[in-house]
Amino acid sequence: MKTTILKISFIFLFLSLMGAGCKKNQEILWEISPDSKTTVIQKEVNGIEFNFCLLNEQGEPATVFNQGENFTFSFSIKNNFDDTLTVTTEFISSEFFKVYHVQDNIDMGKPWTGLWCEYNLEPQVLILPPVQSKQLNCAWVLTENNYPDYPLCMSESKNPLAKSEYYTKFNLDFHYSKKGKREQISNIIFKINFEIQ
Repeated sequence: MKTTILKISFIFLFLSLMGAGCKKNQEILWEISPDSKTTVIQKEVNGIEFNFCLLNEQGEPATVFNQGENFTFSFSIKNNFDDTLTVTTEFISSEFFKVYHVQDNIDMGKPWTGLWCEYNLEPQVLILPPVQSKQLNCAWVLTENNYPDYPLCMSESKNPLAKSEYYTKFNLDFHYSKKGKREQISNIIFKINFEIQ
């Protein structure tokens, strides 16, 4: 009898540990839409604050735009530590700022065309001093006044989007070092649903 109870207890323990391990790798979705009460995704994870939104031509966060109106993707990282962070740019993946049509999931492209476009012998990392932010803005349509923030660059412009519903999303894979120790924040999806009317 004791052997059977021990076997059953072991099986339950094994299954609960396995379930706990699965939860650790689950993705977290942070999402806003035109129906949301907010127009900015703002979250802090392990002392780093992330902000993601779309800006209208007046520089205000929005999820609804007029046809022909240019809009800007805005992603910022704030270091809330007392130590400097060194951030590598894995988080700027091919999905970063990419737009999809809601109705049929057609890939509409992304506004930026490359990273670190200027020839530079410096390490390709972002340095975030204590309590400082790094802003990455990139307009959908390239204009004389709307250049993307470095290290993003654009060699060509997109056409304005037609009236419809769209979304932009990316999976965060954020690598950084603090006091020489490497850290990673991942499995977080940022998604903004927006409309061109």
